[in-house]
Amino acid sequence: MASLTNKRILLGVTGGIAAYKSADLTRRLRDAGAEVRVVMTQGATEFITPLTLQTVSGQPVRLHLLDTEAESGMGHIELARWADAVLVAPASADFLARLAQGRADDLLTTLCLAHDGVVAAAPAMNSKMWENPATRDNLALLESRGVRVFGPASGSQACGEVGLGRMLEPVELVTLTAGLFDTGSLEGVKVVITAGPTWEAIDPVRGLTNRSSGKMGYAVAEAAIEAGAAVTLISGPTALPAPERATLVRVTSAQEMYDAVHAHIAGAGIFIGVAAVADYRPKTVAAGKIKKTAAMLTLELVRNPDILASVAALEPRPYTVGFAAETGDLVEHARGKLEAKRVDLVAVNPVGRADTGFDSDTNSLTLVAADGVAELPLLPKTRLARALIDHIAQSYHAQDPAQDPRRAHRH
Repeated sequence: MASLTNKRILLGVTGGIAAYKSADLTRRLRDAGAEVRVVMTQGATEFITPLTLQTVSGQPVRLHLLDTEAESGMGHIELARWADAVLVAPASADFLARLAQGRADDLLTTLCLAHDGVVAAAPAMNSKMWENPATRDNLALLESRGVRVFGPASGSQACGEVGLGRMLEPVELVTLTAGLFDTGSLEGVKVVITAGPTWEAIDPVRGLTNRSSGKMGYAVAEAAIEAGAAVTLISGPTALPAPERATLVRVTSAQEMYDAVHAHIAGAGIFIGVAAVADYRPKTVAAGKIKKTAAMLTLELVRNPDILASVAALEPRPYTVGFAAETGDLVEHARGKLEAKRVDLVAVNPVGRADTGFDSDTNSLTLVAADGVAELPLLPKTRLARALIDHIAQSYHAQDPAQDPRRAHRH
């Protein structure tokens, strides 16, 4: 079965008899692991009730562009940002015409215009309507703009005619939707990623750590897998489930993470150090719990090995990406890290705000390389990770090994 684990799918339902299949489609999308939110046009409500789709999606169904109650919570722009992909099924001839014209006269067309990710449509209409030159021109225009078209299928139609125009079956649409995320941009490339915090024991119950939920690193691993990479994820202590199709190596301390990275880095084309690794560890670890006796306690700390710099020093070395969490002067601090550790790219994110970093589900990144700076805006971490992997893939394939004899291309 196709996997949509951790994907956010916005399902648009337009007016047509095929709307009765949308309930089954919603259920199957959720069975594949997706979180689904449904938006219906007014015409769709003539064929299937919002209550039905609310029940199978487990979420309120959105109907109106100007919904005061919804705007006070998740407005239409927020909903467009929330989605990893928009799937319109069924997509009527009228909806396709309005989308081709760039109209925003209802909630669904507005969301499609506001969504900066992929939009897919599963047409469903009478075969003569499908064959009409106006419909064909609208589809060609939409496809030229990047809209993915799923189907239609051929067969008997509700009107009694036989021909093209049937909406694809829900199980087919789930498979095609999962395929939207498989870019192939890192096909065959081995990628090693670190994620989460490390824990440096003081005694059997206490330790030093860096604040990290691991969400960003795990999202980067998922995005690299979608890009076709063979991913090894080396994770410090987190409560997150293991990503499907990744080799997961669990570690606790910075030294363990260092050892695991160097045990798995051979043959890697890309290394992405997302983990928040503790810079220091106690020189000695107490065998038993330290009792609260003195008014003060002194800990002697020693430096942990620098994982990122050690990978960048390998010969040959992978394309090396480091992460940095900063509270200010993002670009300046990133440039310092870029030069000091001799890495290819530093992704720096602002922390200390409610919507970025650490436990948040959203983040933004400033990407700093020797040849320039790029900004990735505030997005859900899953979508931000895909944008980051796309940037890394382009840079990786564009690299010139003659400029760095220590680097080997690995495809």
